[in-house]
Amino acid sequence: MSRFKEKVVLVTGSSRGIGKVIAMSFADAGAAVVVSDVLAEEGEKTAREIRELGNQSIFVQCDVSDSQDVNGMIAKTVDKFGKIDVLVNNAGITRDTLMIRMKDEDWEKVLNINLKGAFYCTRAAAKEMMKKRTGSIVNISSVVGLMGNLGQANYSASKAGLIGLTKSAAKELAPRGITVNAVAPGFIETEMTQKLSEQVKETYKKVIPLNCFGAPQDVANTVLFLASENAKYITGEVIRVDGGMRM
Repeated sequence: MSRFKEKVVLVTGSSRGIGKVIAMSFADAGAAVVVSDVLAEEGEKTAREIRELGNQSIFVQCDVSDSQDVNGMIAKTVDKFGKIDVLVNNAGITRDTLMIRMKDEDWEKVLNINLKGAFYCTRAAAKEMMKKRTGSIVNISSVVGLMGNLGQANYSASKAGLIGLTKSAAKELAPRGITVNAVAPGFIETEMTQKLSEQVKETYKKVIPLNCFGAPQDVANTVLFLASENAKYITGEVIRVDGGMRM
């Protein structure tokens, strides 16, 4: 499949987990992929795996909460490939605890990476996309940004803020031919969910109409759709990938 042939895609937080699956999926679809993360060893490994499959890929180490780092990442992408067609803002962290126990740094770190980082990346990438009057930005939010969650005030706030950023950016960039959308995953099979006890898993599944967790590929498939020509008339939307949990 080559629906993204000659396209350049940047995925933040893509050394592992959902981000890696998104990056690999774009590569499978023919794109040149820029893997970005703070984890250098794992990021280099992901980029190498993509190259071994016959696709172009580089790794750029970047702390998305640092605007200079982000500007450098975009510059390296353009220097290498001449453009950027798709940006996926996937980088994110959690620092879970109840609000009354939450430290200032736990709040600030999560907001800085999950929300401020997406703003920095969107701002920098949009400047390049505007030159060609085309592009797609996909933000990875979460269903907790729509419904909140116990012990995740910081994470929920950052993901809700990301939805607001998505809609504002969509309105600002639409006249330049750039679409901006968000994906809101529910419970996805990751390292985090694997650590849960079977009892806890079953409790969560009871609130999911499909009665199962999603796979990272489910999220990746939605991201690729939103970044494709098939979604060229969709912007400012939030698509939930949650098995009907937030129905």
